[in-house]
Amino acid sequence: MQEAQTLSGGFADPPRDAAHAFRGVMEAMARPGTLHSLQGARPPAPLSAAAGAVILTLCDSETPLHLAGPADCAAVRAWVAFHTGAPPSGPADCVFALGTWAALAPLSAYPVGTPDYPDRSATLIVECDVLRQDGARLTGPGIRDSARLSLPDRQAFADNAALFPRGLDFLFTCGDRIAALPRSTKVT
Repeated sequence: MQEAQTLSGGFADPPRDAAHAFRGVMEAMARPGTLHSLQGARPPAPLSAAAGAVILTLCDSETPLHLAGPADCAAVRAWVAFHTGAPPSGPADCVFALGTWAALAPLSAYPVGTPDYPDRSATLIVECDVLRQDGARLTGPGIRDSARLSLPDRQAFADNAALFPRGLDFLFTCGDRIAALPRSTKVT
């Protein structure tokens, strides 16, 4: 059973499905606070379909992945290893981290880049119970006037934006939906 679950759940048509998922992630990053659908992945529990699609699309053998909390289980580790080859990592060395908001804490554990290389930071994939376009007010690049997004901790994201051009980028997943919060977005 474990082996069957490890081998299944990837994209049925990898080039096409990955292209659609990549487009969804890029649209979410370009337009913070908007919701997009990512389909095609069926990862093992407790991962959502959107989180699975992000992992299948953005991770490979050269992108260290930190799994936090319930996401750090044998089924998910085996699925990620088989489908992407992404090496497991601790928070200080990861390119991507995946887990619930509570499991990913503290944010200070992740690389935020340096003044010379702000791109050497982590992207956190936050699994959410709810993902709605209400709550915190977002402003900045990609947002006409303002947008709203249900965030787990407004102050943490405001503090992160103050680090710009350094800082963390965030992808929020829930079911088959994704939203993004780049480090350039102001949160109030």
